[in-house]
Amino acid sequence: MSIIKKDIPLKEYGSNVQKLADHIVKIEDKAKRTLYAHILVELMRQIHPNMRDNQDYTNKLWDDLYIISGFQLDVDSPFPPPSKEALGKKPLRVDYNQQNLTFRHYGRNIELLLEKASQTENPEDRLAFVSYIFRLMRSFFNAWNKDNPEDNVLLSQLEQLSKGRLKEEIDYIRKSGPIEAAPKDRNNNQERNRVNQMGGNFKAQQSHNSDRQSGNNQGNQNRNRNKFSNRSGNNRNNNRKKPGM
Repeated sequence: MSIIKKDIPLKEYGSNVQKLADHIVKIEDKAKRTLYAHILVELMRQIHPNMRDNQDYTNKLWDDLYIISGFQLDVDSPFPPPSKEALGKKPLRVDYNQQNLTFRHYGRNIELLLEKASQTENPEDRLAFVSYIFRLMRSFFNAWNKDNPEDNVLLSQLEQLSKGRLKEEIDYIRKSGPIEAAPKDRNNNQERNRVNQMGGNFKAQQSHNSDRQSGNNQGNQNRNRNKFSNRSGNNRNNNRKKPGM
């Protein structure tokens, strides 16, 4: 006699969980059925203890229980049952990025950075920005190519990507090299001034405290010196012989 094995939808939980889920479905009392369903979900959690214990994972466990029961489980669960039509449905296709990139190994972000650099009004910040992009392009180039690129190659590509809008800064880098200063955000000037002012006040207070501590130490030293000098003088007077002795 051949034994017909029931297909298990989620084999990672095993056949015992499948049998328990089938038994819970047949329980007539809904309150008892709900209680046993919560116990079974906790058992399913213990089967995979390496999974994170968060709300999303708990929702996944209840979804798996509904799937194991063949969507026949009627209980008061903390999460709504998943859609049966969504089971086995292929995910939506993600279209390939059709943006026309001149150099794919630099990506779209380099072009966005160049766009922001061209809109920077301060000349020093703009030069620092372009220098930063130049060093960033070198790191991207080295990640995709084994050869170390020459500066004139990167500068030519940089000029091509910027469409001639940063020619003055590129010519400076070509002649003198990139500067080491990091680009600044002009919108944070007020915040930087506030931090600098706080730092100046802290230094002034620290200097005042240091001077006051130094004065206290000097006064203590003078008092100790006078105290010990008086003691030394008393000892000398005591050691001096009295007349007639």
